[in-house]
Amino acid sequence: MIDNWTFGRKIAAGFALSFVLLIVIGTIAYTSINKLMSTSQLVTHTHEVLEHIADVLSELKDAETGQRGYLITGDEVFLEPYRTGTVEVLIMVKELRNLTADNANQQKRIESIEPIIAAKLAELKQIIDLRAKGSADEAVKVVRGGEGKRLMDDIRRVLDEMGNEERGLLKQRAEEGASAASGAKSVIIFGTLLCLLLVTIAGFLITRSLSRQIGGSVGQIQSSSTELQASANQQATATKEQATAMTEISTTISELLATSRQIAASAQHVAQIAGQTAAAARSGDATVATAHDSISTIRRQVDLIVNHMLELGKKSQQIGAVLEIVAELAEQTNILAINATIEAAGANEAGKRFAVVADEIRKLADRVAGSTKEIRGLIEDVRSSVNTTIMTTEGGSKSVDAGAKQFSEVAAAFAEIAGLVGTTTEAAREIELSTKQQSTAVEQVNVAITSAAQATKETEASSGQTLQTAAELSGLSRALLRIVQPQVALARRVFAE
Repeated sequence: MIDNWTFGRKIAAGFALSFVLLIVIGTIAYTSINKLMSTSQLVTHTHEVLEHIADVLSELKDAETGQRGYLITGDEVFLEPYRTGTVEVLIMVKELRNLTADNANQQKRIESIEPIIAAKLAELKQIIDLRAKGSADEAVKVVRGGEGKRLMDDIRRVLDEMGNEERGLLKQRAEEGASAASGAKSVIIFGTLLCLLLVTIAGFLITRSLSRQIGGSVGQIQSSSTELQASANQQATATKEQATAMTEISTTISELLATSRQIAASAQHVAQIAGQTAAAARSGDATVATAHDSISTIRRQVDLIVNHMLELGKKSQQIGAVLEIVAELAEQTNILAINATIEAAGANEAGKRFAVVADEIRKLADRVAGSTKEIRGLIEDVRSSVNTTIMTTEGGSKSVDAGAKQFSEVAAAFAEIAGLVGTTTEAAREIELSTKQQSTAVEQVNVAITSAAQATKETEASSGQTLQTAAELSGLSRALLRIVQPQVALARRVFAE
């Protein structure tokens, strides 16, 4: 039946078939590209959600860091991160709610995390208010209560759940994009091969039916077929080279991914070491506090010694006053004894015994006077020793005060070191999280680069080949028109379309 068709009808049927195949292939390719673009937008949206999740945690950490700095130093300069973080975290949560409006699970998680964030901000404000009122010990008790840490752990858990779901969506969308790209690639390749096969069959049938009429044109067709085969061979070679280049790019990206994972492992190790350092700093802080308490006890004992020494000096002065009275009594007794001796001498025999007693009283008064002088000397020595001891003790008290002040400074330094080490630990963990996200992004880039590069090169090769084939077919059509005059008008309409 085909042999009975006219030349123009056969050409029209062949081009109509090719036109239909090109429309089908173009439609499928257009659909696949739209799907890839939609998937790319969803991937970008997912990355934006992940970024906002990380920003929420980062702003809370900034607020907590500012609160800790103010708690330690009492300087309101450290409250700047707290003020900025408390405002930004609410903005980030609101934006996160808008970004995940199409995800019911994420909306539920946001509803569950909002009261936790509010409780955490209230806890930070409570500690800052206590510190501002001068109740630093009460503020420290609130921190040691662990409520703030529990709230942060709950916030991290919910944010991790949100991040895991988004990363799962990211992986799913990447697989959908790869599947769409693979389908489009298969349709384009097999559709093109089918189109070439049908065109070749149509050409074979036309050549066989019109071999006697277009003998001269057959040679041109064979030449064109040879050139078309050579182009196909060149295209196959170029395709192999492109595959090799893409393999090298994929290998490079794989190495980059392995490096990113190694960096993540190193960041995790740094975070562990920073945690251990923080624990050691806290232990040193406790030891310094204990030493500070011991020095305070020593200071109180030294003050007690000074008070006792001062009391001893007062007692020495009272003893000196009593000795003055005793010395005066001894002198009066001595005078009385001398007078009694004189009176006894005037009494002759009757006063001899009384003279002996008066003499003994005088000797006793002399001994009392001598002992009083010795006691006065000893008391002066005691006073001198007491004064020396008091001066020495006061010097020791001042040294103890200086030591206590230095220990206070050391304790503050240890507390600051502990805070800085804690901040370093959080920073290392953030680096670890960022490196993991970078690894995921590298994997997505690998898939996107492979698909995009392959589709672009295939489109470019197909366009060049189509242009060349169209030029050759234009020349052949003019030769065939001269042979087949009855079908000239129909052939012109076909080529015009």
